[in-house]
Amino acid sequence: MFRKWRKMDLLIAFIIFLAGVLACLTLKAPLLYALLLGLLCFISVGMKRGFAFASLGKMAWDGVKTSYTVLRVLVLIGCLTALWRASGTIAFFVYYGIKMITPNLFILMAFLLTAVLSFGIGTSFGVTGTAGVVLMILARSGGVNEIITAGAIMSGAYFGERCSPASSSALLAVTLSKADSRENLKIMLKTSIIPTIFTILIYLFLSLRNPISSIDSGILNEMKTEFFLTWPVLIPAAALLCLALGGMKVFYAVGISGLLALVISVYVQGKSIKSALMWAFFGYSPDSEMLKAVFLGGGIISMKNVLAIVIISSAYSGIFKGTGMLEKIQKQAGVLGEKIGRFPAQLIVSFCSGGLFCNQTIGIIMAEQMLGGVYTDPQEKAADVCNSIILTAGLIPWSVAATAPLAMLGVGTAAIFYSVFLYLVPIVYLFTKKEGKQQ
Repeated sequence: MFRKWRKMDLLIAFIIFLAGVLACLTLKAPLLYALLLGLLCFISVGMKRGFAFASLGKMAWDGVKTSYTVLRVLVLIGCLTALWRASGTIAFFVYYGIKMITPNLFILMAFLLTAVLSFGIGTSFGVTGTAGVVLMILARSGGVNEIITAGAIMSGAYFGERCSPASSSALLAVTLSKADSRENLKIMLKTSIIPTIFTILIYLFLSLRNPISSIDSGILNEMKTEFFLTWPVLIPAAALLCLALGGMKVFYAVGISGLLALVISVYVQGKSIKSALMWAFFGYSPDSEMLKAVFLGGGIISMKNVLAIVIISSAYSGIFKGTGMLEKIQKQAGVLGEKIGRFPAQLIVSFCSGGLFCNQTIGIIMAEQMLGGVYTDPQEKAADVCNSIILTAGLIPWSVAATAPLAMLGVGTAAIFYSVFLYLVPIVYLFTKKEGKQQ
């Protein structure tokens, strides 16, 4: 009986953990509760298998230490998202992006605008919560199909999630894979070309079928009043892109971009240094009540849940690695990778982990745990992860990666069907990738 329990202890732990995830999703409670419950379960399994509590604690800490690089960049990204708001950088992209919209190209421009913005700030949530909200207001007032518009916004928002220098998801994948971030950026851009062309053609067709009847300029006028939208506000975005492509480490590139945004907030937008520093920590708050629905947020405090998820997920990784409790599953995943190919196996693992854990971060870490051993090239491993779980998580209706942005946009899961970039990238990559070689 004891042996039977020993074989089932990990399964029972996963069942309890997944029940916690389901409860959090149902009750709309923070997913952190389920993660902490899972951590207790896996520690219990480790102790049941003869590992001392102190040893398990060290394993967990060793796992957390591997994410140090990611954690410190996440803190800076929190500052960056607030300071880009305060400096008018995000407002510039939104204002002039919408100004460029013609009635017959609204849906296409919604994709292109959010893609450019997401490449700058690297967060799908940040894009949907700013430009996405504005575009949905315009779509509803102008009689455009809001489901299709939301799909185009989701596509654009996830464009940068997988390749931006400021993307926490891409950074985590690169760090765990021990790959070079600049090389990964080049591979991501290269593997984006064909899917982006197809995405543009699809949204061009849908735009022509769904023209916008009018554009409410009220919110645009409010942005013009709130910010000085002159060329210097683009300096933080240009600096981040040039420094990252030039080979500078992401930590320093993001930090310099944030400092430049702080300077512009003070000397261009006329804000006080004290206010800018407070916003960097607590998040930006515009003076205009109308714009608070769009630009309120960012700051280190906005990253607290992401930081906690990365820390706890990394602790999982350390325990799994130290105890070897996932060895059988890893072997099966490795066999699957050998039979059908590494990326097809990565897709299967991505959908399973994304569906079970409902979270991108855990999915990325589980991808490393399950299939990390079948790769010899770290760049290939990072590319496979970025072209799978980072995107497929947004296609799973109950995943936080899908539910959170869709809730911001005020639409249901029907919009996933029109989020064509999210599934075109894995499909095209699946048929064009040469196993074992970089794209």
